[in-house]
Amino acid sequence: MSFQAIPAIDLRGGRVVRLRQGDYARETVFPEDPVDLAQAYSQAGAQWLHVFDRDGARSGRFANLAMIEAIVRTGALKVQSGGGVRTTDDLRRLYSAGVARVVVGSVAVQNPYATAIWISQFEPDRLMLALDVRYQAGAWRLPVHGWTEDPCVQPDTLAAHYSRARARHVLCTDIERDGILSGFNLDLCRGLSGFAPDFEIQASGGACSLDDVRKVRAAACAA
Repeated sequence: MSFQAIPAIDLRGGRVVRLRQGDYARETVFPEDPVDLAQAYSQAGAQWLHVFDRDGARSGRFANLAMIEAIVRTGALKVQSGGGVRTTDDLRRLYSAGVARVVVGSVAVQNPYATAIWISQFEPDRLMLALDVRYQAGAWRLPVHGWTEDPCVQPDTLAAHYSRARARHVLCTDIERDGILSGFNLDLCRGLSGFAPDFEIQASGGACSLDDVRKVRAAACAA
């Protein structure tokens, strides 16, 4: 399996932001224009870009679609994007905007059966399951709606379901490491690979150094 380093841009109010551990009250705003930043990543050699609509993830409605379209229009990178995807029409809107792979988070946890239908309808390569986890009460849990709700679903159960549904791409984030530059949770990545060895896992949350990237590649992640 080849390995890629995929840059990520979080959008809120049309601006580039970073949230510390998913907390909307702990936001850092960056001065870079999102389109210019995407082009800079392309010039540095990136092939893919992850673009996440933080407003959409919180409200369930796309709030930064125009900016996502502007990034796609540059033609510089293939884009995977999500945040606020709740319905089949939402997927179609993102595909129509030129997004190559739609990221599905909350619905993937709350309604895995509908998501399995999407995998079949739009093909496994065109969907990314976002399994964002937090260690709570002695187990890994999967919060939803901008990481504000904590259902009782656990990653191993969900991974088994999506393995049967022929899912291919999974983005895995340890919420406690996201935005704090503390390195990836390699045990979490290895555990998810053990639950479903056919997944191509993209590790997310905590990357700080080139050594972090080397470690996550050695843990058999795809990106």
